[in-house]
Amino acid sequence: MHSPSPHSLVDLPIRRLDRGDLVPCADLCEDRGWPRDEHRWGLLLSAGTGYGIDAPDGKGLAATCLTMPYGSDLTAVGMLLVAERYGRRGLARRLMRHVMEAVGDTPLALYATELGQPLYEDLGFSPVGRAERVGGRFGAGGADGSPSASPSRPNTTTRSSVTTRPAAADDLQALVRLDLPVFGADRTHLLARLPAFSDRIQVAEEDGELVGYAALWPSGQTEVVGPLIARDTATAQALIAALAATTDRPLRADVDARHKELLGWLLESGLKSHPGTTVMTYGIPDLPGDAARRFAPLTLATG
Repeated sequence: MHSPSPHSLVDLPIRRLDRGDLVPCADLCEDRGWPRDEHRWGLLLSAGTGYGIDAPDGKGLAATCLTMPYGSDLTAVGMLLVAERYGRRGLARRLMRHVMEAVGDTPLALYATELGQPLYEDLGFSPVGRAERVGGRFGAGGADGSPSASPSRPNTTTRSSVTTRPAAADDLQALVRLDLPVFGADRTHLLARLPAFSDRIQVAEEDGELVGYAALWPSGQTEVVGPLIARDTATAQALIAALAATTDRPLRADVDARHKELLGWLLESGLKSHPGTTVMTYGIPDLPGDAARRFAPLTLATG
């Protein structure tokens, strides 16, 4: 069977994806050397809008792209994947143009790999920051003075006047109120799904007021820390340490590169540096919200 020409490939129809596409989406991730992550795809396809191009050879999907809307304030773009056998034939550009037309005047944001960045720049996106990926066994480096949960009280950690504890059901409203000015757009539809998606959510309090929160969710054999919203670096450290104390799996996080103190602490705590991503926007000069309190995204695909 002969391979479709580049012209015929870019003429293939784009369709909306749904939860019935979980396995083909995971297959495409595996094709590109990514973790299958059906768990994450389930969240993305329920809270966001997936677009796909079916492979002309009948074997799953040739390409995918995912948008995560936050009203008219912002739409995050992620999971732009093209099957290796159809690479460099215009499918990624076609999907991105389709997404940009679909969202109209809504500003866009994404995290670009080194490979993808030239395409996004060509489409008019501008680099506005970096996210540094770290991963590994927390505590392996024995960071001096790093906060950790007491073995006798694994559910609570204290650093200075900040206490962290597992989130309760009635924390959601306060969590959303804290998140809105930090993220810069309303992501209630995503945060409401966080308890079912995550293995654990930890909140930080001072004098009864919520000053930070973080979630821990599974990705293959790893646990991902994100989102991570905190008043300051010490609060972010306390939240990570509390989450790390609940798992013996390696951790992973995509930390805003501006938070150099937290990144240094994570590296001292045993995590290793991995290839990062470039934060890019279209239609706005920078990400909205408060970068000083925004330490890590839920996942790169959600912005």
